[in-house]
This record gives sequence, structure tokens and C-alpha cells, in this order.
Amino acid sequence: MPRTPEPPPPATTPAPRRATLGTADISFFVVSAAAPLTVMAGVAPVAILLGGIGAPAGYLLAGLTLAVFAVGFTTMSRHVRSGGAFYAYITRGLGKHVGIGAALLALVGYNGMEIGVYGLLGTTTADTAHALWGLDVPWLPVSLVGLVLIWYGGFRSIDFGAKLLGVLLVAETGILVLLAAGVLLKGGADGLSAGSFAPGAVLVPGTAAVLAFAFAAFTGFESTVIYRREARDPDRTVPRATYIAVAFLGLFYAFIVWTVIQAFGADAVVKAAADDPGGLFFDAISTYVGPWAADLMHVFIVTSVIASLLAFHNAINRYGLALAEEGVLPAALGRIHPRHGSPYVAGVAQTALGATIVLGFALADADPYQQLLLWVNTPGMIGLMALMLLAAIAIPVYFHRVAHDEGPWRTLIAPVVAAVLLTAAIYLVASKVDLFTMASPTVNTILVAVVPAVFLGGLGLARRLKTRRPEIYARFAEEPATRAHPEGEEPCPLPTPSSPEPASAPSTPTAPRPTR
Repeated sequence: MPRTPEPPPPATTPAPRRATLGTADISFFVVSAAAPLTVMAGVAPVAILLGGIGAPAGYLLAGLTLAVFAVGFTTMSRHVRSGGAFYAYITRGLGKHVGIGAALLALVGYNGMEIGVYGLLGTTTADTAHALWGLDVPWLPVSLVGLVLIWYGGFRSIDFGAKLLGVLLVAETGILVLLAAGVLLKGGADGLSAGSFAPGAVLVPGTAAVLAFAFAAFTGFESTVIYRREARDPDRTVPRATYIAVAFLGLFYAFIVWTVIQAFGADAVVKAAADDPGGLFFDAISTYVGPWAADLMHVFIVTSVIASLLAFHNAINRYGLALAEEGVLPAALGRIHPRHGSPYVAGVAQTALGATIVLGFALADADPYQQLLLWVNTPGMIGLMALMLLAAIAIPVYFHRVAHDEGPWRTLIAPVVAAVLLTAAIYLVASKVDLFTMASPTVNTILVAVVPAVFLGGLGLARRLKTRRPEIYARFAEEPATRAHPEGEEPCPLPTPSSPEPASAPSTPTAPRPTR
């Protein structure tokens, strides 16, 4: 009697790779997004020009502010497992309407921070080709090739991206460490001095402008929580990566800016920054290390921009995935590649959007640096700062309503202090926006207004969802259910019954491009 064939095993739905990323991997993603070399060579000279020798303290103050924000932010990550990060936290504290507004703002903010940088990729590559080989390379083909490369990096597995970013980050930070070592070994221009941190050097009118630049230099550090679903032991990995990123960026930025001041001397550095801001770091490394190191720095600035693009691209894809799973975005964006475990359809959509905007600016004959980069990035930067402020407000509201065993420092004091400091930071950036955009008052007003306009559009979307798609609205940002899963992995998200809403709901640089 013939045997009855066994039925095939049930098909499994591809899912993101779990228990893949360690603390170092996530740190590579978020520090790479900040593009340390590009921020230093392209922006720090303007910070020195505006704030004088006290500029390094501005980076320390910005880092301290964001470290205070990270206290409540990382505490929240232990209580909310949703892949939506910012918007999930904000929804828990301030309600679904505000959460959906935050979700839309996050999409626009992260896209703005990435897409504008394709203009920077084109210009830095062109500058490098001209400086090293005397070639005149058009920016648009470079930006389009960059779009394809970044798409491929996001298409591959998340651990591939982490390894690549690790290599690129070591290269860009390594060249800055080489510069610092040269200055320290030779004792600078006039001997080493700690005068940059004296009250008289810090408490000057230009410090406010320096702080605006410094806050922009940390953009992307908060994306650690986006990788929770792919992290090993996320309750420990995510907070550690967040604190490491903030501490590293704050201390590293301050140290490197201080060493460049030593390279020229306190009396000469401001004049040198005014004469040639884009060449300040190149002149310093040529003098203290050698011309070959300046050539290498040109190359590593290009790879620094590529690393930043890939880090933001991965973050955007995971926001798209989370919102597709929520039902807010088309379900196709939630498809996971069966081999690589990447949200590959979201990556294609993000790349197509980037190509459309890049080509639109090119057809309008816009400048890739002063317009594509600065006009697109500035609303993105302000939008992400606004999300941090909303999250800081939402955290104490959430912990006031739920039972928990966290202390008041984490759930009340630190978030309230962070909210006050972030409000001041947003005011500083908005009031100094002309330094970021080099645009007319009309253009600046429009760029700043994009952020509240997007948020209000999100509130309108929330009302529409509540009326026309109440099932989507009801389960928005709900905590994923738990099902059996392999040891060491996070529980997979499953639809859960809705819970009632709370009863009441209360780096981008404008410096001249770094050239020799």
C-alpha cells in the first residue's frame, strides 16, 4: 500500500534577525549617523569662529543635556517593546493622537536627515577628487550612485551593516585621533592650555550659537532603541549603547576641537577659522602629521558621509516596518527578506523617495550643499529634537499612571530636567537657523514651520484613522503579545487587543565644505 506523503511544514513568515546586534554594533550605527569626521572638519571651524576658544565646552554641555535625556529614554525602553521607539513612547504617555503625530514627524525627520546628505556626498566626493587628482566630478552622478550603494547596504542583513559601519567609523575617528596625537606630541603652537574650559572663555555671547551647532552634531544618537528587536539582551544592550554613544560623541567632539585650538594657538585659531574654515583641519593635520594625512582625511570624509547615510537608511527602514505592521503605512512596506531579514521593501521605497528629491533639486539647478543638504536637513534636525522633547514630556506622564519599581530620578526628575533643557536647545536652534541654512528669512521661516505643520498633519491623520479605520487606531503602538520563541530572542510581535487611551493627554552643518 503506497505511503501517504507527509504534508509540507507550514510556511513561516520572514522576520527581522533577532539577537543579532551587541552593544558595539548598535553604537556603531548611532555614532556613524552623527558622522564625527564630517561634523568636525565641516562644522567645528564655524563653532570656533563664533564661540572662540570656549567652543569645546559647548559640545560637553550638549552631551550632558542629552545624557540627562537618555536616563528616562532608556528607562522607557525596558517597559515598551514596540519597534516604534519615539512614537511608541509618546503614545504611552500622551495618547494615540499625539503618538500618530509623532510617528509622521519621525518619518519626515529621519528622511530629511538622510536625503539631504546625498547632496553632501556629491560635493565632498567632488571636492576630494579635485583636491587629490585635479578632477572636476559632477555631483549628481555621485549622489545617484550613492543611493544605489546605500540601498544595497540596507538590503543586506543588519549584521553586515554593523560590520561595515564599524570599519568606516574606525577609519574616520582614527584620522582625527592621529591629528590629536600629532598636536599633543608636538605641544601645539604655544604649548598646551586648558583655557578653553575657563568660565571667561565659555561665558561669551557666541556660546549660544556654539550650543546650537553642538546639539545638531549629536543627531541620530537616539536611534539605539529602534534596533531593540534585533538586539541581544535589549534591556541591557540598548541603554549601554545609548550612553556609550552620548559619552563618546560629547567627549570626543570636545577633545578634538580643543586639540585643533592648540594646533593654532588661542590667539591665532579664530583668525585661521575665519580665513579658511573649510581648510582648518586639513592645515592642522598637514602641519602636525604630514600632507599624506590630509589626503587621507579627504578620503575618509567621503566614507564618513556614506556611513551616516547607511545608518539613517537603516533607521528609516525600521520605522517604516513598524508603521506598516501598525497598519498606518501600506502592508507591503512590512515585508521582510527571507534570507537577509531586512525590511527590503521599505528600503526600496525610501531609496525611491531619495532619488525623487535629489533629481528634483538637480532639475531645479539647486546647489547640492546650500540647498539640497541644508534646506532638507534643517527641518529633519529640528523635527528629531522636537520628538526628543515630546518623549521627555511623555515619560513622567506614563510612569505616573503605571505601577513600576523605577526610582524618581529615572521617571520624573531626569525627564523633566531634559524637557526644560531640550526646550532651550530647540529655541537656540530655531533662533540661529540662519547659521544652519545660509538662506533668506522667508526660506528660514518655511523650513522651521515644516516641523509643526507635519505634526499637525499627523494629528489630522489620527482623527481620520479613528473615524474611518478604528481598528487600526485602536491597536496603534500597543505592546506586542508574547509567543514561543527561541531562547535569547525577543518575543515576536503579535496583534493585541487595544487598551484605552489615557484619560487626559497633556550633522546639519552650514560651514563651508571641508576643502583644502
